[in-house]
Amino acid sequence: MFGIFGRKKEERNLIELEPDGPVDCIADFTYNFYWQHRGEKLDPDQLIPGTEYSYRDVVEHVRSGGEVRIKGDAGHRLASSMGADLKYFGGTGGSVMAGTLTVDGDVDTRMGISMVSGTIYVRGRVRDPIGNLIEVKSDRRGYKKFISVTDVLTGGHGGEKLLGATLTGNRMVIDDGHVRDTLGARLDADAEIVHKGDVDLSTGILMRKGTVRVKGDAGKNTGALLSGGTVIIDGDCDDFSGIDMRSGYLIVNGDAGKFMGAQRKGGVILARKGKPVPPTSENELTGEDKNLILKAGFNPQHFRRFS
Repeated sequence: MFGIFGRKKEERNLIELEPDGPVDCIADFTYNFYWQHRGEKLDPDQLIPGTEYSYRDVVEHVRSGGEVRIKGDAGHRLASSMGADLKYFGGTGGSVMAGTLTVDGDVDTRMGISMVSGTIYVRGRVRDPIGNLIEVKSDRRGYKKFISVTDVLTGGHGGEKLLGATLTGNRMVIDDGHVRDTLGARLDADAEIVHKGDVDLSTGILMRKGTVRVKGDAGKNTGALLSGGTVIIDGDCDDFSGIDMRSGYLIVNGDAGKFMGAQRKGGVILARKGKPVPPTSENELTGEDKNLILKAGFNPQHFRRFS
């Protein structure tokens, strides 16, 4: 697998890629949601354009703790779900200790969405929205260093100095100006994330425990596949809030959007307004609902229950 680069780089457990332009979905552990398109959008065994490595080669190398270096720019969805041990591909549904990606150029949008472990170094510019990432002080001169927010809060990266965020005990406050997708993805710890500013897609996706609070508005699919814990949005959400929700609470101090609770299997959405679709409908607030709304700092009289 490493022969074309010589023995020295094999010993370093390094793959080097020089793709034909910024290629999307490098080190995407979902292969661009393969279970939806079944290879029509991306074949895992297809060679990455301009290289002698397939998308699967790269994922398996990073999954085993190795490093992949991209000599040039990277496209969209770099390192999507990096570290997730996906059940669809025979995994446990938990996480693995992923390795390292190094990019010697710029990275396009949605880097590290739903990322749960591993490290990304970027020499150039990173375009918003980014994923479930936080920048930390880099140990490589000339590179920015990013790790998973979830990984920090579950103890995977102890001792890193956060940039644009503070960590007090199990509470992380982020105020770095970035817009994020999938904030808190797969969080399964009694931890709290506070994001100052707007977020984009799928906040809290696949969370099992903990709290994510957004001091701003949120994009589509907020609380998608939420499996426990609480997501609080101080402003409005775009459409499809709580889609395929399984457990937990989604609290929206504004408009939760259209198609709210589509395919919902469990959990509760508390919002000032929204347009639910079956199987979700409006019900009366319970005492527990009111207590949660008060704890979030809002007036229960302004809220409606959707379950």
